Order: sequence, then C-alpha cells, then structure tokens
Amino acid sequence: MKIAQFSIIRWSIALGAMTVLAAGCAAPRNSLTAAGATFPYPVYSQWFDAYHQKAGMTINYQPMGSGAGVQQVRSRTMDFGASDTPVSNDDLKTMPKKLLQIPTVAGAVVIAYNLPGITKPLKLDGPMLADIYLGKIAKWNDSRIASLNPGVALPNLGIVVGHRSDGSGTSFIFTSYLSDVSPEWNKKVGTGKSVSWPVGIGGKGNSGVAGVIKQSPGALGYVELAYAQQNKFPYAALRNKAGKFVLPSVEATTAAAAGATEMLQKDIRSSIVNASGEKSYPIASFTYLLVYEDIGNTQKANEIKVFLKWAITHGQTMAQPLYYAPLPDSVVKLDEKLIEKIH
Repeated sequence: MKIAQFSIIRWSIALGAMTVLAAGCAAPRNSLTAAGATFPYPVYSQWFDAYHQKAGMTINYQPMGSGAGVQQVRSRTMDFGASDTPVSNDDLKTMPKKLLQIPTVAGAVVIAYNLPGITKPLKLDGPMLADIYLGKIAKWNDSRIASLNPGVALPNLGIVVGHRSDGSGTSFIFTSYLSDVSPEWNKKVGTGKSVSWPVGIGGKGNSGVAGVIKQSPGALGYVELAYAQQNKFPYAALRNKAGKFVLPSVEATTAAAAGATEMLQKDIRSSIVNASGEKSYPIASFTYLLVYEDIGNTQKANEIKVFLKWAITHGQTMAQPLYYAPLPDSVVKLDEKLIEKIH
C-alpha cells in the first residue's frame, strides 16, 4: 500500500469519526473511538478493518498526533488514545484515573540521504550524526565520515540537514538517541517532540522531511522506515551499542525491543533507543495505546480487552509487510498482564 493510499484512508476514517462526534450522537454499541499518533496509523488502519471483519466492531480512529492523543485521553473524549511518546510521570498525575500504556508495535527511524552515485549504504555513528545536526560537520567528504567509509568517493558537497518542523513522536525518538550518544547535544538541545534545531530545513510530517531529502542533493534527514522504503531512499547503517554497524530493518528493530526486556519488566515505558545486542538497530521505539485501567463500563472494558488481546497476537502478522516490527514474545507477555487489569 502506498503512502498516498494511507492518506486517503486516514482522512476517510478521520472524517467519519468527526462526523459521528459532530452529530453529538452516542457511539453505536459495537463501536469504539480513538485518536493519537500518526506513526502507527498504516498498521492500525489495517487492524481496525480486519477486526471489524472478524468481530463486527467499528473503531473510529483520528490520526491527530501523539500530543493530541494524550489530550483526548485526559479529557476522556475517546475510549483510548495512541502515542509514540510514553506518558511521563508528571503527565500521569493530570489523568483522572490510572492510565495503562500498552506497546503495540515497534518501528525504526532511519537516516536517509540524497547522494547521487553513492550506491553502497554509508556507515555513520551516533556522535557523528549529532555533530551533523549541531552543524559541526557540514560537508559529506568530512574526514570523520570518510574514515568510516573507506573506498567510497564522498562528494565535496554540503550536507543539507532535514528535520521535522512540527512536534512529533519521530523527533522525540530521534532526539532521544542523539541525547543518549552525545553529551553536547543533550546539554545544548536535548530531547523532545519539538526542539530548537541548531541547523537545517524543516518539513511537516515524515512526508515533509522526505520532500526535503528528495528535492535537495546532499540532503540527510530522519524518517520512519516505511517512508524511506516507499520513496526508495538509500539509508545509513548505524553503529549500535555493541559496536556493530546495523541497517534498519524489521528484524533489527525487534532485536532492539528484545534487548530491552529486562528494563521493560521494571517500566513498560523504558526506551529501546540504543538497546543492547549485536543485532539491534539503535534508533528504534515502541508506539503505545493508552487506556484507563478502570473503564467504568463493564461491556466497553471487555470490548477493549478483547481487541487489545487480538492486536498483540493475531494483529502482529500485519506489522512486518508495513515495515513495523512485531512485538517479541517477552513484550507480548508483559502486555497481556497489563490488559488483564482493565475493568
């Protein structure tokens, strides 16, 4: 399925959901409402369609962004929300009831570039990437890039840095990685859905950053793996925590998730950025569904529980064709324990 088709389906479902809300009607008995992250929307839309065919349940989802998803849950205007960024302890205190955060799939953020004539994937490391985004490395033939890519004829071409202009979970994941690998980045810029970028050109959404890369020879930017695949962008192999250069892939993202199991057992919100393991891709993250432990309606609670159990098991088979990483078994087990708490 192409990105354009995602957009058509996305807005069709969003408009349908908004029509129901605007009409002021109560949701039909076999209907749930949800809103939030755009990153997982391609797989979520397939889930909702397949689940409707299986169970007759309609799930109206508005892809409004992670921040909006958290707000909709806080105001209790939706049955559940979605966010690429886990809800912080401070934000949890603003919720009217105890909130559960359930990982659904994992995804990779890739470093894509536009360098005509360079066919072999380039190798980059975290500190180098941070310095590119700090403006300290400005040319493709910089000695630090060349040292990791012997034999590659790097051009004497300026690096056009692409980044998100809007607040986004993808930016949160990417800046989390830069903060983890670069003390200077962490001090000067930090982590967030929206930060003050030292250099570069902003684009709205993944499609906007993809546009910057496509239109600018010498450009480099971060996009989700699906966008890199759809646009046929070359992308870099990054050096992971184990010192291995790993290309982004579904398998490498699942490896990152599996490598963080011990931390996830302590806190399901634990980052899988720069995870342990020789096969782990370092810029990876879960995306979450947000649901209250106490729904206050037994029938609705059971409907949500049945859907979530289906999503973390049968639904995982739909993830890989859309370049999302299925949950490792260890995380599925953690999810099952959380889902059982819903009532």
